[in-house]
Amino acid sequence: MTAAPRTAGAGPQDDVSPAMDPSSTETPPLEVVVVTGLSGAGKNSAGRVLEDLGWFVVDNLPPALLLPMVELGARGDLRRFAAVVDVRSRAFSSDLQEAIRVLSAAGHRPRVVYVHARDEVLVRRYESNRREHPLQGTGTLIDGISAERALLTGIAGEADLWVDTSDLNIHQLRATLENAFAREGRTPPLTATVMSFGFKYGLPLDADLVVDARFLPNPHWVPELRAHTGRDPDVREYVLGQEGAAEFLDRYVDVLRLLVPGYRREGKRYLTLAVGCTGGKHRSVAIAEEFARRLGAEGVAAVARHRDLGRE
Repeated sequence: MTAAPRTAGAGPQDDVSPAMDPSSTETPPLEVVVVTGLSGAGKNSAGRVLEDLGWFVVDNLPPALLLPMVELGARGDLRRFAAVVDVRSRAFSSDLQEAIRVLSAAGHRPRVVYVHARDEVLVRRYESNRREHPLQGTGTLIDGISAERALLTGIAGEADLWVDTSDLNIHQLRATLENAFAREGRTPPLTATVMSFGFKYGLPLDADLVVDARFLPNPHWVPELRAHTGRDPDVREYVLGQEGAAEFLDRYVDVLRLLVPGYRREGKRYLTLAVGCTGGKHRSVAIAEEFARRLGAEGVAAVARHRDLGRE
């Protein structure tokens, strides 16, 4: 998932504004994305995806240089600027939070993408690359990961979008970021990811809302359905045709109708609704697909993603 570091890079500027009058002292607001998170979780890969989407991307940017770089870009022809910021910039956590507040006060639109993964996944990635963690020092690898998690607590809590790469390949990471950012420079009011998962594999760490579909009969115990998934019409019809399924969907969509306007008023741009069943193969998949369809009908840009499908 990780990629080799870059000192600086730029993607194609397909959607740019005219250059400013150099005599002007005002700068137009810029779309700004700050990619941060755990070392080894895929920040550089996320930066490369944004670069491919037409964002100007700078890697390993110290927080203190965020505003000067944004203002410099705004005086040129940039409209979308992204920076990968991590613990390689030693004065990091509090400085980054302050830099983001300064950007907001200057009228720009900073969004924070927090990329993370489970400890055992990070350990496996570091061991496969035979690299040391930047905060490991004389301790163990897990010591470095724990120290970084503690350092990131503040900015993680303020992030606009959490991306858990534990079970994502690079193509799935790309799809996640494209769903959030590849909209021809237009930011949707709210983008929803409806994720199915299996409780036996653990809760998704990046879920805003969690729904339990285990109250419905399990197609696993129906021999002719066992090998199929919730994407197959026969399983979908079985799950959605159960007593209480339609009422559950109707009432939860009513709840979402109350929540979504509030999220929009508060400036929340991303929502992850996680739907779980035992193994993440049948009930949660069918329900997640239906939730995504219904959210789309409500005017929310929604996509279904199935974390544990095919894992058995």
